[in-house]
Amino acid sequence: MSEDMFSLKGKVAWVTGAAYGIGYAIAKAYIEAGAKVVFNCSRQETVDRGLKTYEEDGLLDSVKGYVCDVTDEDAVKSLHERICKEVGEVDILVNNAGMIRRVPMIEMEASDFRRVVDVDLTAAFIVSKTVIPSMMKRGGGKIINICSMMSELGRETVSAYAAAKGGLKMLTKNIASEYGAYNIQCNGIGPGYIATEQTAPLRERQSDGSRHPFDSFIIAKTPAERWGESDDLKGPAIFLASKASDFVNGHILYVDGGILAYIGKQP
Repeated sequence: MSEDMFSLKGKVAWVTGAAYGIGYAIAKAYIEAGAKVVFNCSRQETVDRGLKTYEEDGLLDSVKGYVCDVTDEDAVKSLHERICKEVGEVDILVNNAGMIRRVPMIEMEASDFRRVVDVDLTAAFIVSKTVIPSMMKRGGGKIINICSMMSELGRETVSAYAAAKGGLKMLTKNIASEYGAYNIQCNGIGPGYIATEQTAPLRERQSDGSRHPFDSFIIAKTPAERWGESDDLKGPAIFLASKASDFVNGHILYVDGGILAYIGKQP
């Protein structure tokens, strides 16, 4: 098989929220595969933080960062126009921007529930509908939605997040259904539990040297017996953005170390 199938040379990839974490890892993989990357965050300080990281990794020449609230349709349309003028038409869209609020459902305000759904689901709808017409005119494109284990599983305190990510799974399938005839592939990546700075407190050793209870829980539930790393998402992200996945559509690729296949160890 030719390596050209996985090349992104000459492509423009828009990765929302790619200043750090999973989004940054995917954007870095795309740059290494030959793409130019644009990313956005809702605040200038977050964009600047991201650009500093890209610079430290020697990637600054291949990336541009913008301030944009992806829940604001007018702002998204304006940014898309800027990207097309300053960088080029978007070939690959990764809807990565997201948030979570861990609150028991009966204690959660409806306004907080709506905010999580707005950021994790409605924003993906807005950005996707903004880039799809251009993809249709140019004969194709790739849309990748960052879903979650909570696209399939429920868990205490994450009612809004699970509702949003479950909806994102179905939005993925529906985009594939509506626009597959235009050679647009829309798929999702469902990361398992990934070792990032946000999850670091859950992996810290206790004062007696034992694992954090949640860390032990995840290790016991994962056949790989480890947390995922951001780099574990690079291959799947390149696959779904490249020619190699031209007949893969409406699929959610769970990069979870086998959690969804596993009932867990017997006590």
